[in-house]
Amino acid sequence: MAENTQIGMDIELDAEVAQGNYSNLAIISHSTSEFILDFATILPGLAKAKVRSRIILTPEHAKRLLLSLQENIQRYESNVGKIAISAHSPNGGNKMA
Repeated sequence: MAENTQIGMDIELDAEVAQGNYSNLAIISHSTSEFILDFATILPGLAKAKVRSRIILTPEHAKRLLLSLQENIQRYESNVGKIAISAHSPNGGNKMA
């Protein structure tokens, strides 16, 4: 029988990165070899959104991220309640582009 073992890993998080970037818009694009996630902030009354961070993932890691987000959202909703998606969100209530 296979045994699951978790490999320990030290992760360094410096103070600047720990502050994070607020994002209320994500633009997702892909090629055959990578997924690109641009996280932007769009403010009311402004026609231009500023990209605050870009993450480039392999297709395998993009799928792992999707599965991890699904699992975490399910846990969140079971503890806190359903997350409502407003039709008035910056991207018109659609899934991330």
